Amino acid sequence: MAKITIEREKCIGCGTCQALCPKYWKLADDGKAEFLGPQDLKNEETGCNQEAADSCPVKCIKIEK
Repeated sequence: MAKITIEREKCIGCGTCQALCPKYWKLADDGKAEFLGPQDLKNEETGCNQEAADSCPVKCIKIEK
């Protein structure tokens, strides 16, 4: 299982995660990223979440496998 977390205080609201992985990410009312999926995903389900984490300019999305 992979565990996905976000350090929201670091988020700058660029929307990259939402653009790359809209099934799991959106910008909340405060302009910061919000993870929509379950915290624990099967490793094969991390696909676009890994892309979002890798593309985040402030590296606030963490995936532990």
